[in-house]
Amino acid sequence: MARFEGKIAVVTGAGSGMGREVSEQLAAEGAKVIALDLAFPDPVPRETNPIDYRQHDVTLPEAWDALAASLPGGVDILVNAAGVMDYALLHETEVRSWQRTMSVDLDGVMFGMRVMIPLMKTRGGGVIVNFSSALATIALPGSPAYHAAKAAVTHLTRNAAVTYAADKIRVNAIHPGIIATPLVMRQSDEFNQAAIARTPLGRMGTPQEIAKCVLFMASDDAAFMTGSAVVVDGGFSAH
Repeated sequence: MARFEGKIAVVTGAGSGMGREVSEQLAAEGAKVIALDLAFPDPVPRETNPIDYRQHDVTLPEAWDALAASLPGGVDILVNAAGVMDYALLHETEVRSWQRTMSVDLDGVMFGMRVMIPLMKTRGGGVIVNFSSALATIALPGSPAYHAAKAAVTHLTRNAAVTYAADKIRVNAIHPGIIATPLVMRQSDEFNQAAIARTPLGRMGTPQEIAKCVLFMASDDAAFMTGSAVVVDGGFSAH
């Protein structure tokens, strides 16, 4: 089933993990995908892969302006999946670490929407899915910038949803729990085990499970959904 035939999709954080899986599933269902990341660790044979991989820094407004200029036909779907995480306690957090996390996790989402929304208007509408987190509403010790940025992403999503509904642009956030991505696997075992222990289903989720939900949110099956925060966390935030 090609739910996204003829659609143009932009996905950030597409070099690995959930962003990469979203890109691949969108392409498999017919979308023309522009996959963005600072680096793509696994070389992809472009002659056999329909995805357009581009190096991109989400924290630079000028990079977003250049991307928009390269897409004169407009954009139908934007998935803001790029993210980084800090781990220090609040009183030990370095200013540069705080600023870097906020820049990628929050500013990057705003910059992306700022330039892609006008392109969606040229197509008569569109869909945005912003990656927030279960930690937007439920806290674990440490990682204050990540908690703060993801909470802000959720409310920024709601603001955009009510602002652009009349333009037929739907904007929703997804709240993943602990997911088996390269970033998560580099975390301390203590941190990961604490998150799993709080997860009623007793395991990490997979990028594939998150991507399937993102594709539903981006599809016409979710045509009456906007301003929503969709939790996919194995029950982590149900406590």
